[in-house]
Amino acid sequence: MAGCGCVPGCWLRSKPRASAPARRAEASILTTSLLIDLEVEDIWAKATSREHGKILRRIGAHHVVLPEFDMGERVAHLVTGRMLDYIEFEDDFAIVKTAAPSWAFGKPLGESGIRSKYGVTVVCVKRRGHDFTYATAETMIMPGDTLIVAGPAGKAEQFADMT
Repeated sequence: MAGCGCVPGCWLRSKPRASAPARRAEASILTTSLLIDLEVEDIWAKATSREHGKILRRIGAHHVVLPEFDMGERVAHLVTGRMLDYIEFEDDFAIVKTAAPSWAFGKPLGESGIRSKYGVTVVCVKRRGHDFTYATAETMIMPGDTLIVAGPAGKAEQFADMT
């Protein structure tokens, strides 16, 4: 009997039946499992869904990426809010690029109360026509400034919505 043709000498009579995503998920799980058996120290795996990612983490993948999901979430944040850019990390932490709020104009960051009132840290400031600079307590917020803020995702989103 002829095999399925997947490899020479295969004993299967026909190719296994599964959808393409199921085959990819199964392949990545098996590959990750083999890498763990080989004691690879730093395993990166691509997941096609949150559930797939959960399985990869459970079997021992050190890093799991969900590029389609992550990009969709990022675009959704940009389209629905006032954010200019958005990156969310694990543990509900985000970095947001947003316009400076008008109530902070003319105030140094240390006096603006952004960190104490809103729970986010201004990391960088960009003035029109200039490069980004690291923010300090003395950095003045001016009209037209773009801020990079970091903090818990929900608080960073709320801060961006105020601008």
